[in-house]
Amino acid sequence: MAFTPRTPRVVAARRLQRRRDREAAGRFLAEGPQAVREALTRPGVVTELFGTPTALDRYADLAATAARADVPVSEVTDDGLAALAETVAPQGLVAVCRHLDVPLEQALAGAPRLVAVLAEIRDPGNAGTVLRTADAAGAGAVVFAGDAVDPYNGKCVRASAGSLFHVDVVRAADPVEVVEALRAAGLTVLATTGYGDSDLDDLADAGRLAEPTAWLFGSEAHGLPEELAAAADARVRVPLHGRAESLNLAAAAAVCLYASARAQR
Repeated sequence: MAFTPRTPRVVAARRLQRRRDREAAGRFLAEGPQAVREALTRPGVVTELFGTPTALDRYADLAATAARADVPVSEVTDDGLAALAETVAPQGLVAVCRHLDVPLEQALAGAPRLVAVLAEIRDPGNAGTVLRTADAAGAGAVVFAGDAVDPYNGKCVRASAGSLFHVDVVRAADPVEVVEALRAAGLTVLATTGYGDSDLDDLADAGRLAEPTAWLFGSEAHGLPEELAAAADARVRVPLHGRAESLNLAAAAAVCLYASARAQR
């Protein structure tokens, strides 16, 4: 019999929509076939898969992959799935996953050549989009620093479109300590700001973006904290050739990360 919203396992999983319960359990929800597919590529990450009968039939390959990995596959009613999902039109699958974050030292031990630091970024959609962009640009790690959004927030997970499962995710309390660790690991640390002394194009032309680099991105509303921008090796502005006042966070991050990706290749 399919589980309902009142089935204890559904009730327990639904609690993971709240940050305090995610932290206590060390678990989060990944919604939709794309996220589930990417989560299943990481052995041991998925602990349970919920799906409506229609979705489990449509995505039989994912259900089979989960079953082969000894992941419980549980049928839920449409109402049960709706209780677990946070979207208006859910696609019928929700996975319970273990937290993925690693210590900064572990992420840096892999000698990443490109790192994105999300400092005090609190909008989950922006954070997830930057994470996805960093993955696409070839970054090895994404650091959520200071009072940043929870990377396991449902909106952040969805906005990452599976990239959460591709890169090293780090959570760090002190952004300045993050900068010091990045520099000690041999990365050039660049702070993005609309009032930076260095022009992105000039840095690219000078060959400075070919070095292992960490980019610091601040919140869309407040930008980078002054002490963090001051701790970077350079403050970088994206040139604006038209009349727009500025770029939004996700667009600026894409421009900077891809400038590094191109230079490094």
